[in-house]
Amino acid sequence: MIFVMLGTQNNDFHRLLDEIEKNIENGNINEEVIVQAGFTKYESDKMRIFDVISKENLEDLIKKADLIITHAGVGSIEMSLEQNKKVIAVPRLKKFKEHVNDHQKDIEGEFNKRGWLVGINDVSELGIALKNVRDFIPKKYEKPKCDEIINVIKTFIDKI
Repeated sequence: MIFVMLGTQNNDFHRLLDEIEKNIENGNINEEVIVQAGFTKYESDKMRIFDVISKENLEDLIKKADLIITHAGVGSIEMSLEQNKKVIAVPRLKKFKEHVNDHQKDIEGEFNKRGWLVGINDVSELGIALKNVRDFIPKKYEKPKCDEIINVIKTFIDKI
């Protein structure tokens, strides 16, 4: 089963669900797909979609999933990595009004660089990521120490 998490951001993220549906239709995805859509309103006969899921059910779905596809929110990524799951992270982008800025690109990039997940910059790369994740062996996730987090935040602030 593939579990998709769009988080609780109050902006739409149709682009990712459209691309997942395309990959179901073209056979790149054959597994059951369950979606925690948050504020993204989406209709599909190919995916089971829930707006909000309780924390207990969310944790249970993460445990049961073979693969997690998620927006590049730290909370969703960390919950998945702490369960030793393979993760594909897709950043929400400001230009599509999916977030207030592009900080999720930085988050995805940092986790990807460290070998913890397969990160993609655009939803159009999902098909390739689905093929690559099959053989991907993620490095063991270790939460960054406080000084590392502070450096990432400083770097982000300096970019602004």
